[in-house]
Amino acid sequence: MPAFKTLDDLHDIAGKRVLLRVDLNVPVSGGKVTDATRIERVAPTIKELSAKGAKVILLAHFGRPKGEPVADMSLSQIISAVEEVLDQAVAFADDCIGESAANAVAALNNGDVLLLENTRFHKGEEKNDANFTAELAKNGDIYVNDAFSAAHRAHASTEGLAHLLPAYAGRTMQAELEALEKGLGQPTHPVVAIVGGAKVSSKIDLLMNLVKKVDALVIGGGMANTFIAAQGIDVGKSLCEHDLAATAKQIMIEAETAGCTIVLPVDGVVAREFKANAANETVSVSAIPADAMMLDVGPQSVALVNDWISKAATLVWNGPLGAFEITPFDTATVSAAKHAAERTKAGKLVSVAGGGDTVSALNHAGVADDFSYVSTAGGAFLEWMEGKELPGVAVLQSA
Repeated sequence: MPAFKTLDDLHDIAGKRVLLRVDLNVPVSGGKVTDATRIERVAPTIKELSAKGAKVILLAHFGRPKGEPVADMSLSQIISAVEEVLDQAVAFADDCIGESAANAVAALNNGDVLLLENTRFHKGEEKNDANFTAELAKNGDIYVNDAFSAAHRAHASTEGLAHLLPAYAGRTMQAELEALEKGLGQPTHPVVAIVGGAKVSSKIDLLMNLVKKVDALVIGGGMANTFIAAQGIDVGKSLCEHDLAATAKQIMIEAETAGCTIVLPVDGVVAREFKANAANETVSVSAIPADAMMLDVGPQSVALVNDWISKAATLVWNGPLGAFEITPFDTATVSAAKHAAERTKAGKLVSVAGGGDTVSALNHAGVADDFSYVSTAGGAFLEWMEGKELPGVAVLQSA
């Protein structure tokens, strides 16, 4: 991975205006933040800059206002949550450019923190418009990007600013990039990837990229049914994209050419209805009843997956093995997650996981904190796994 500058390269910043791009796109209900995880993730960078005497100016988006001010997408509603996490006062400006922003920046003392209004209230943000970017840059001396989750978008505040100001990676961005480098950039082999979820169609690029980089690819969730069906096996009423049989076969051919072992379920837990504690049975994947659907992989498959986790030096995980949201179809995902966590805690495995369902599944299993790194970046994490260049990262590496 090309080098990028971090906060370690920032010296004598007391009194400097630091434009800090963060991800504060947190869930809000009834005017209250219901999950402060993303605020907590960027707090170390904010606190470090503040402690060094910088004037910290936060840039962030919230929702999809489509370039117009929208009252319920104002960042003003999350100020109290940010103050609570940082344990310090946070000023607010009702615009991210113009006189309002300039006056709020001018009022800052060393170490103060200011949150500017939603960058997406301006059309120039998502268009990466040069004039809008220049207006943002007027309020800063230094640019720090700590929003990996928005790094797959070439927007003014995520990519454009790095061309106008000295650019650095914040601590969250740095941690994410270092973890991902260990995951797929320069990993220790054997590397095993677990990919689950509902549909192959949403992860074709991901699978095509992974088979060239990992030693074994475990496929679970509804996706596995498409691969099983592609081999001529009847999967009953299981979720399956029959029209992607040719794609599944091509992925298996690519894997064989690259020397990657594809690991598919050999047995499954099937039920006639999709609901918690539905009557179920475990069958071979070659014996799924015509009126049943596979909702989890079976115990023989779990043993197979855990065996591969035991062999691995590096594990990359995106997507659950079954319908983990409802019992008892969470069994396989929980078992594999706990096994990976144990190997990680024992110092025998580097485990990197990401994606919304994956984070939920690891939290459900109670092991998210035991993985080497769990990314909350969503789309950016997926595009990284697909091997795509992330504009917000590339510009830091060239700065």
